[in-house]
Amino acid sequence: MYSLAYASPSRVAPFLFLFVITLGFCGNTVRAQDATENSADGVGANAAAANGGAGGAAAGYVPAIKLLPDSLAGLVRVPDVPDFCRAWDKTHIGQLFDDPAMQPFIDAQRERAENYLDSLDNRVGLKPQDLYDIASGEAVVAWLPFPKDKRRPFSMCVIADIRGLRNKADAAVDKIDQDLKTGGATRNDVEYRGQTIRVYTTKPKPGQLKIEQIAITLDDTRIIASDRDTVVTGVLDAIAGEMKSPSISESVEFRDVLTRSSRAMQDPFTKGHSTVAGEWFARPIQMGRILRETFQVDRGNQVDILKLLENQGFDAIKAAGGILAIAGDRYDILHRGFVLAPPTTDQPSKYEKAARMLSFFNAGLDPVPSWVGKDTGTVSQVRLKIADAFWASESMINEAFGDDIFAPMIEGIRDDTDGPQIDLKNNVLPALGDEVILLTDNTLPAEINSERMLVSVRLKNADAIKLAVRKAMEVEPDASKLDVLPGVEVWRVQRGSESDISFEADVFGDLGFDEETVEQAPPLLDHWAIAVVDENGANGNSYLMFSSHPDLLIETAKRIHSGQDGGFAKLPEVVRVVDALKDLGAERVSLSRIARTSVSLRVKYELLRTGKLKDSDTILATIIRRVFKDENGDEVEPIKTDKLPPLSEIEKHLPEGGNYIVTEKDGWSLSGFYLK
Repeated sequence: MYSLAYASPSRVAPFLFLFVITLGFCGNTVRAQDATENSADGVGANAAAANGGAGGAAAGYVPAIKLLPDSLAGLVRVPDVPDFCRAWDKTHIGQLFDDPAMQPFIDAQRERAENYLDSLDNRVGLKPQDLYDIASGEAVVAWLPFPKDKRRPFSMCVIADIRGLRNKADAAVDKIDQDLKTGGATRNDVEYRGQTIRVYTTKPKPGQLKIEQIAITLDDTRIIASDRDTVVTGVLDAIAGEMKSPSISESVEFRDVLTRSSRAMQDPFTKGHSTVAGEWFARPIQMGRILRETFQVDRGNQVDILKLLENQGFDAIKAAGGILAIAGDRYDILHRGFVLAPPTTDQPSKYEKAARMLSFFNAGLDPVPSWVGKDTGTVSQVRLKIADAFWASESMINEAFGDDIFAPMIEGIRDDTDGPQIDLKNNVLPALGDEVILLTDNTLPAEINSERMLVSVRLKNADAIKLAVRKAMEVEPDASKLDVLPGVEVWRVQRGSESDISFEADVFGDLGFDEETVEQAPPLLDHWAIAVVDENGANGNSYLMFSSHPDLLIETAKRIHSGQDGGFAKLPEVVRVVDALKDLGAERVSLSRIARTSVSLRVKYELLRTGKLKDSDTILATIIRRVFKDENGDEVEPIKTDKLPPLSEIEKHLPEGGNYIVTEKDGWSLSGFYLK
């Protein structure tokens, strides 16, 4: 995100931030409606009116969500751009971009950022800076699928309210015209419903077969820009009252998701005096295809992940969306959302095939275990029926490998005389509890192996798991037992230089599968540790613990064994987050998470400053190394990070936060925040 925002940090950064978080955990901006409001299009209209902007509720103006078809894959809507930008300046992230300590880095990235922004906005011509200058009310970005067009399977559309700023909009469009023509584009003006649509055919790149278009039209009310002229004419049809299909505002899914999000936002918004920044909506499978096309992530994988998920019942997830509020008295950023996934069966699992893996359930918001250390950056607690999820994965694994390998694999683990001879069905899975705790920390000084992770599963039968771990480790050639704590068997696995076999090959090699079946990728972790740790006392818990670093597991095990308080739960910032979780309604949850941002990011940030992040010994770094390559497989030019200030100069802009998920009868409600 940092590298994108430097063309004009105080202006462009808010839009880029909003775009990035929309792809992840939250979306665009709106004010919350009254809890009794039952119209999803009322969310945006009431938001604009409450914010005092020119947006959707004004007389005679038709909000963009009434003009876009219900076939769209996703949208992000900022109901009042000027209000959003004013509120943005009050947030920690907005203040971070304006901090004098960041300016040398920002200036160093300016040219790179402008070039990158050009590559993004070539899709529709408009830049984020343009929207800042010309939008007097709402701004909407939408993605529309065109599955029958194999060369251009989706389109993007931007609609912005420009009332009162027509002169600035004309100047922006004229500048776009000049830039496109300089770049070799040809222009053809089309008259349609009394408006002139400028249709540009862009100059194709070498070897490019598909024809690229940019179509732009504007009047005194709004500007419409797309990479397909038929999208623009479709919006003009809708304005004229002759829309060829229902609008997204009439979609039951859209209205359901946004109404639930709005009702959840109502109370904290009313009390918190925040500015609602936006709303977002997505159909996950369709949006996944668009993102795959946009970022060209297909690297020759034999398995089409999206099709696999669709075949395995995950298309039960129909829609997702949410509302984002910023700059409140208590919450710097607050998101409320909903994932709509109606049951597809009448069984307790609710879903079919591998989608039965979504076996999350609600339980009371438990305190953070006392053994969590005070240097921990993040703690997540997940409630999942582990055994059910494991068996539900069978059909997915079989389809992914193109063969019925799951059952033979389980049998091989149980019966192979050269293997561990572990009975997963009868001895292991029934012994596992349904609560998973994931924590991360890091050690100073910042080194490439400083980031640490630990996963803990509460156990029902510790003896059964101890036996299973021992059997597995005794046949693991890279495993060794560490004699560090009486009564606790800590096993370390250290991949040696002669062991270039991937984790997948380790699992499947002994079962007699063809080596060509297993993709020979480097392991995500070269070393890790595993142990079963018991709390003292008759009523103490037992945990199966896995860690990326043996030291972290040993430190944690010693605290558990001795009953020592790790101190995390008593930290003032942690208490603040827990109180906020409770106040937002986190009574019974499927997932809860606490994040001390300044701690969790300190090593990543320092490694970024020194250009070592991609070389760090973490799963994240491994993924970065695999993903961020150009079409030739070479690493892309790194960001110039030597101008970043020390963390101590900007950590005041890194607040603590949290999030939680509640399982509902037809999906999951989402809540997340950063505190002021």
